[in-house]
Amino acid sequence: MEVQNSQFTLLTKRRFAPLFATQFLGALNDNLFKNALLVIVVSQMVSVAGNSANFFTNLAVGLFILPYLLFSTTAGQLADKFDKALLIRRIKLAEVLIMLCGCFALYSLNLYLMLGILFLLGLQSTFFGPLKYAVIPQHLHANELLAGNAQVAMGTFVSILLGTLIGGWVVTLPNGRFYLGIATVGVAILGWLCSRAIPEAPATDSSKMTWNPLRDTMSNFALIRHNRSVFYCVLSISWFWLFGGCFLTQVPNFAVTVLHGEPQLISVLLAAFITGIASGCLLCTKLSGEQVEPGIIPLGALGLSVFSIDLYFSSSSYQATFEFLTPVTAIQFIGLWEGLHILLDLICIGLFGGFFIVPLYTIVQQRTDSRQRARVIAANNIMNAVFMVSGSLIGMACLSLLGWTIPEFFLFMALLNAAVLTCILYRVPEFTQRCSAWLKANIATLRKNRRQH
Repeated sequence: MEVQNSQFTLLTKRRFAPLFATQFLGALNDNLFKNALLVIVVSQMVSVAGNSANFFTNLAVGLFILPYLLFSTTAGQLADKFDKALLIRRIKLAEVLIMLCGCFALYSLNLYLMLGILFLLGLQSTFFGPLKYAVIPQHLHANELLAGNAQVAMGTFVSILLGTLIGGWVVTLPNGRFYLGIATVGVAILGWLCSRAIPEAPATDSSKMTWNPLRDTMSNFALIRHNRSVFYCVLSISWFWLFGGCFLTQVPNFAVTVLHGEPQLISVLLAAFITGIASGCLLCTKLSGEQVEPGIIPLGALGLSVFSIDLYFSSSSYQATFEFLTPVTAIQFIGLWEGLHILLDLICIGLFGGFFIVPLYTIVQQRTDSRQRARVIAANNIMNAVFMVSGSLIGMACLSLLGWTIPEFFLFMALLNAAVLTCILYRVPEFTQRCSAWLKANIATLRKNRRQH
């Protein structure tokens, strides 16, 4: 068995590097197109969308999520019953064709065609998701699994950030729609070329395909409930996407209405949040060692609530301290201690989110039968989508119906996070028991090192 000197050694191995590059480029393309579409709807499609710009914005997000609800079950079956590397290559080839149509939609400024392309990108991601997480345990050793998941998660969040920033910026340039269309086709072709280097990943289940989505979905959820720890890991993963989605959705309004910032400040806040998540994903390997450490999960849960509560107080202090007559630039914001405090809170929320999410995905992979792994991940994707939609509804209820401010909403989510995760930790005492043992072991190691020095 190969010994890993660094988690990044995996990026030099054919059994991991092509998969990492493929998923990174795929997530980048999704976000390039999605965020370009949102900018177009808001800024350039007023004549088409009229007063329905907000409707089309929410419709775009919904169309991307909808395939996860409709087709995840079929995607999970396919991933278990056919060679995963072959399926990935075919899905990436389909992405090239989709983005060729997307290039035409961007250039012609056809809103409805762009919405259709966004749905197809969501469909493509739906079929890729179970393959991505099910193929990792087939290609990596047990002592590499945590590092592999950490880097995949890091790559995903970095690509989301880059896609958000680049897509929203390029489309506003002269001839930006044309350049962005060419870029998305180029990224899709590069992703397909990378996928061709992924080693074979033979089918793990030889049974026949079934075509009853409702029955198959219920069967997949039964697979999750069969293993108590896997079920609560999936529940925790879905909660994380609800929690993180609530924060990401509110960042633009938070930057402009609460922090009185210019639009560029939105990018700075998003960068802080996502950089924190990416860093937390990578640090998991340092904190755990080569094997997954469930004890980090309670630490991540605690950090999410603590720094979200602090974000409420830091943003409230910011508002009380300053009265701005003109919008604050990103440079001015960073130059204020109160601004740095808010950025630090966002980084730490992301950081502890990384601690929280990576061990959960790894445990699901380790404790699921290889013959059923992709279907379990598909069921997880369905639950993620349901929770993300629920998060949007919670945000609408709190901010629109109840009239709460965004900092008050962040405080509410912090307290709700503490309540939900306390319940989960109570139902899976292994997490808190391992956390206690992990803390004692690390404290003992620190004391020993201090005595030696």
